[in-house]
Amino acid sequence: MAGIFVTGTDTDVGKTHIALGLMAALQQRGLRIAAMKPVSAGCELGGSEGDRGLRNDDALQLSAQSSVSIPYQTLNPYAFEPAIAPHIAAQAVGVTMQLDVLRHACTEIESQADVVVVEGAGGWLVPVNARETLADLAVALDFPVVLVVGVRLGCLNHALLSAECIRARGLVLAGWVANEISTQAVCVDENITALSQRLQAPLLGRVPFDGQADAARTAANLDVTSLLASVSADESL
Repeated sequence: MAGIFVTGTDTDVGKTHIALGLMAALQQRGLRIAAMKPVSAGCELGGSEGDRGLRNDDALQLSAQSSVSIPYQTLNPYAFEPAIAPHIAAQAVGVTMQLDVLRHACTEIESQADVVVVEGAGGWLVPVNARETLADLAVALDFPVVLVVGVRLGCLNHALLSAECIRARGLVLAGWVANEISTQAVCVDENITALSQRLQAPLLGRVPFDGQADAARTAANLDVTSLLASVSADESL
């Protein structure tokens, strides 16, 4: 089994956008790809009759892109209505999120696909409960990590700190993606060059701002060759 953990330098840097593109790029290699959104906030009531519950738009997009059908509760075990930090939203409804629940769900998904793309929430150290963060989940899964860098003011510090923390936890930073999240950003080329010189990980792609981009168009800007070499998988990959 194999997986990739997608994290970001912050919230709203386009993790889902890039995760969908990575999924499409891997599917173009002939692989069966599944996805997981372990924790989400900002959810709305949805689902089919008899299966109503809170649904997260990012998780639904990941589900639609997946090669296999995964029950929503497995794909997104913890979903909360307020668009706030997930652990705070969980506290408000008396829920304690547990890493074992997330690991078990991921194992179920892994058994049905060649590669599972796990998208985190917010940045690298977003809390899950009083003691653990999403970084602890990444360590528990032991997947190589892809860092989505939202190219904007402050991204150099955020990206370098995230990369240092990822490696400090003993994980492989398999690559990073420069996601141009705004047409108003300045010194975009200079920032990407600075990160290319310092991150010591492959640049998987530079994704230009495109408000209409779908997964296939995003995939066209990504090269997953080096990423596949980092994935802990069977020899068929």
